[in-house]
Amino acid sequence: MNSNRRQFLTSASVLSCAALCRDVALANDVGSLVSPAISLAANSELSGRALLAKMKWLNEPASAKHSGDQFIVTTKPKTDYWQKTFYEYVTDNGHFFYLAVNGDFTLESRVAGKYAALYDQAGLMVRIDAGNWVKCGLELVDGIGHASVVVTREFSDWSTVRGITTKEPLWWRMVRKGSSLEVLYSLDGKHFISTRLGYLSVQASVDAGIACCSPEDTGFDATFEEVRLTR
Repeated sequence: MNSNRRQFLTSASVLSCAALCRDVALANDVGSLVSPAISLAANSELSGRALLAKMKWLNEPASAKHSGDQFIVTTKPKTDYWQKTFYEYVTDNGHFFYLAVNGDFTLESRVAGKYAALYDQAGLMVRIDAGNWVKCGLELVDGIGHASVVVTREFSDWSTVRGITTKEPLWWRMVRKGSSLEVLYSLDGKHFISTRLGYLSVQASVDAGIACCSPEDTGFDATFEEVRLTR
């Protein structure tokens, strides 16, 4: 898989924008069998431990713990999210800590990691089911950090920005507005760079939260701070 995925990154580092949706008939997917969706009042915010306390795991990690204001997650080996594209690789066992959210929202977090192995990654995710989701985060490719976005509508595509530092935290933001989902990142938490804008199903509720994976090795520690959900 490694050589294929390297070739995929080299030949298609910025792929065409794919849509994200699902048929209403898929509404009973396991990722949606959770407590009633959160509906935030206009101009409201839920953050930190108060937000994390409302979340649950899809695919539990090796460990997850609070340390002060940090939420530290240790991934399990051979975990990832991908659907079919380029080499028919299908996996849906990455770690996703989420809650169901109604309507428009902004989700963001300051994310760091002890990235060590090929494709170690940590960031945010918005998900409808196994075949329809968006994930974003810092991803290590051949020892170099990449701001990475994967959009999946039955088939995954992969967009990256090469040369992002792995030594400092990176801020990630996902903004849902109507039928669109925008992904942005920031080096300082103030100036955000838009990396992807695509279609998102207009259904009321989606699952949103933090995510991390270690596709190739034994696992690593990802640290999430300032996790925030706003309208």
